[in-house]
Amino acid sequence: MTETHPPSNEELRAERKQRRMKFWSHIEELRAHLLRMVIALVLGTAVSLAFVNRLLEFLLLPMGDIRPVSLHPTESIVVYFRLALMLGVVIALPVILYQLLSFIVPGLTKKERRMLITSVLGIGFFFALGVAFAGGLMLPLALNYLQGFMSDLVQPTYSIDGYISFVTTVMLSSGTVFETPLLLALLARLGLVTARQLSKGRRFALVGIAVLAAVITPTPDVFNMMLVMAPLLVLYELGIVLAWFAGRARNKALVEAGVESI
Repeated sequence: MTETHPPSNEELRAERKQRRMKFWSHIEELRAHLLRMVIALVLGTAVSLAFVNRLLEFLLLPMGDIRPVSLHPTESIVVYFRLALMLGVVIALPVILYQLLSFIVPGLTKKERRMLITSVLGIGFFFALGVAFAGGLMLPLALNYLQGFMSDLVQPTYSIDGYISFVTTVMLSSGTVFETPLLLALLARLGLVTARQLSKGRRFALVGIAVLAAVITPTPDVFNMMLVMAPLLVLYELGIVLAWFAGRARNKALVEAGVESI
């Protein structure tokens, strides 16, 4: 039998040095990705400053003739730059997501990089679709209902900070919920669910969608709740289609790797 010898001190020192170099190499790579994300955010915020007034005018449209008030000397300027930062995040979001995913999943092939870019664009598209739905349809109807509620006893007067916080919260919630098809596709790609399981679970999904619609709908009336449920049901069906494609791609990858698909 060949006698094994413990590693020498020089070999141990060389191994520790190599580990330290690898660790600092990852730190440098992380720093580079973070720097690119910060630059994208700064540039996005700088560009957004030219559109903040138009954005604010758009957000105030559902209020009709009612003008918000500023209850604090700095309230207006704080809201202005908060909107600029939020819009800057939206503009820089594709770059931020790409840099983040590139660090988490290094050494991507050309095909995988193309898939990553497509995924990032898909995330941005569905989020923008949710924001547009909230701003163009859900918020005008909701605010019309809320302004008329107890209008014979209460005069609706909103502060600019409170109003913008309410509007942006609804929009961000809607944008996040509209990512449902991509989430279902991701779960299918990981093998956690299949399109067939999602199709059979429509009854349970309907209950979950109803609860979710009740949570994100800013009014207690059934009409607005049903208005929110309608696109969520469409998104779920779209998620089933995407899950089918994702499951097919997963099975193909498993076959190529010599692993039996489930």
